[in-house]
Amino acid sequence: MKKRIEAPHQLTDADWKARLTPEQYAVCREHGTERAFTGAYWASKDKGEYACVACGAPLFASETKFDSGTGWPSFYAPIEDNAVGVTVDKSYGMVRIEVHCAACKSHLGHVFDDGPQPTRQRYCINSVALSLNKEDAGE
Repeated sequence: MKKRIEAPHQLTDADWKARLTPEQYAVCREHGTERAFTGAYWASKDKGEYACVACGAPLFASETKFDSGTGWPSFYAPIEDNAVGVTVDKSYGMVRIEVHCAACKSHLGHVFDDGPQPTRQRYCINSVALSLNKEDAGE
């Protein structure tokens, strides 16, 4: 896991390119998408906290993760209401709600209104945009 960045807004494009792999950069900074069923976390059952791969900010808890059948990690709620931000995404001839890290504005994925209770939300997130801080087995 990368150490959390205290002032991610101060990083330049060159800083992000140096910090992230090419795939992480393409998704997080250029609003890309990894191919379904290819990411590290789409089928993961590991317990822990999912953080932003770019800045280390906590985003989602494993307790809110569910199998949506889409091939990307899906969560029904962020770890805190202010952990993620949303914007309207009108790319590719669609209107969707983009999800980004509130701390560093990295693109994470999209949120849809077809998730399970209690929120009915499906935060469909790219694995490459996440790092998992696993819980110890003794916890």
